[in-house]
Amino acid sequence: MPPSAKWVELAGYIRKQIESGELVPGAKLPSTSQLCQQHNVSAIVVRNAMISLKAEGLVVGVPGVGVFVAER
Repeated sequence: MPPSAKWVELAGYIRKQIESGELVPGAKLPSTSQLCQQHNVSAIVVRNAMISLKAEGLVVGVPGVGVFVAER
């Protein structure tokens, strides 16, 4: 099985945190720069992961404020 793209792995990691309850509805996710440092990835990797999670309805972005776990 070929390795998955880094953004897919990051999105999966955050998805698991949401599904397990580690990240609760309304919780603010770390900033892009924090996620870059924590996971040793570029900003585009974080951006693509957020786009995927937003499309799934798991997170919502508030311009100028941050990205939050969506209410279920």
